[in-house]
Amino acid sequence: MSKTSKLSSVNKCVRTMNKLCKPHQDMNWVEPGHFHMGSTEHYADEAPVHKVTVAGFWMDATTVTNAQFSVFVEATGYVTVAERPLNPADFPGADPLLLVPGSLVFNMTAGPVDLRDVSNWWSYVPGACWHRPEGLNSGIDGRLDHPVVQIAFEDAQAYATWVGKELPTEAEWEYAARGGLDGKPYVWGDDFKPRGKIMAKTWQGDFPWRNKAKKKLARTAPVGSYPSNGYGLYDMAGNVWQWTTDWFVSHHSEKETTSCCTLDNPRGPSVSESYDPQQPNIKIPRKVVKGGSFLCAPSYCRRYRPAARHAQMIDSGMSHIGFRCIERTKSLTQENL
Repeated sequence: MSKTSKLSSVNKCVRTMNKLCKPHQDMNWVEPGHFHMGSTEHYADEAPVHKVTVAGFWMDATTVTNAQFSVFVEATGYVTVAERPLNPADFPGADPLLLVPGSLVFNMTAGPVDLRDVSNWWSYVPGACWHRPEGLNSGIDGRLDHPVVQIAFEDAQAYATWVGKELPTEAEWEYAARGGLDGKPYVWGDDFKPRGKIMAKTWQGDFPWRNKAKKKLARTAPVGSYPSNGYGLYDMAGNVWQWTTDWFVSHHSEKETTSCCTLDNPRGPSVSESYDPQQPNIKIPRKVVKGGSFLCAPSYCRRYRPAARHAQMIDSGMSHIGFRCIERTKSLTQENL
């Protein structure tokens, strides 16, 4: 396929003053409404539960794929964060041999390990990036329909801007993920495996050393491999974590439950609150990622739920982090808080 034909396949919405067109053939409408955000049943950072109102928006039916990201890079010459040299000032005390372009890669272990130490299965691999997701000897041939990974927040934003879209807030993402099923623990309802059916790309077995999944034991699946939710959105649980624009703090704001009114399109805390208190020497802010990934398992990470959330430093992509875009019908400003 020629560069011109590839670029023509990435459609942009055309708007007029009186008519709203569908912004992309692969986007679905998420109707406006309200829902109960968060959970008190699992991890502390998901609490407290609070009521939120969200304006309607269009959302990509799937996460952005390797094929789509390839078009962006070919058209713009964009270089992802993982492909750039690291700044030693951002990583005080780090081994100089690790301050080369690369990213974090997951590796299955030979047997059971201490689950408190993530270095047992994560390692920094020089050369790992979006088109070499496991390092220099890997590639994306045969995976063009898989979600693009090894994507830092800046990379996701750059792509979204190029296609004329935006990244979702945490509230928008969680509302869309629920697909109209307010208060349910899973995207599809009450049971993790309804009638024994696997509903998402998650780890099947003993993490991180034994996986009962039939194919590609420690890798993503093609987008749309599992059933969609009530809004026709795929992979809102499992496969890859997805970036949101909210800065991360260890719990939802207490003011969100004491307010007299339902929150309207909340946008999260300030960047100053997002630094990791456990790593005071590292001044890299963190964003909220949502959805869980192919590495989430009942025995270790039960974050394949819409209320689940995780902190991710904005400069880091990993083997299990991707993104999807939205297009709003109106802009969010500080007035929406």
